[in-house]
Amino acid sequence: MSIVYYVPDDNGDLLVATMAERAKAKAVARNGKVSLCVLDETWPFAYLQVYCEAVIDDDEETLVDVMMAVAERMSGDPVPAEMRPAVKAVAEQEGRVLVRCRPYATFVTPPRHLHSNNQQELTHWVSASMPWDAPDPVTNS
Repeated sequence: MSIVYYVPDDNGDLLVATMAERAKAKAVARNGKVSLCVLDETWPFAYLQVYCEAVIDDDEETLVDVMMAVAERMSGDPVPAEMRPAVKAVAEQEGRVLVRCRPYATFVTPPRHLHSNNQQELTHWVSASMPWDAPDPVTNS
């Protein structure tokens, strides 16, 4: 597993730009299954393992869209539209491809944290695997 940025699309897919020669792209071409570990950025930290069907998508315009969106997330600033040709050139130079990940299941570990450093007993929530489209019991109760 390696660190990647992903961009969700309007269809619920998770899009990743990577180099065609990297192990990620080769694994997708070989197997068509991936898992993504999504880290929460708020305390207490949690993670969500997302299991996906994956394909290499040859849509060059969407690849550039994803690369621009990732650059915005990394820098915290919008990427000007006039930079698009430069981003496209980088995609071509680096041999980048678009990995389209369609989630079908998740594995979640709810966060737990210490209330103090002298706690006598640690407790843990139970982790569970569930379908990607399962209803959220918190919001649907």
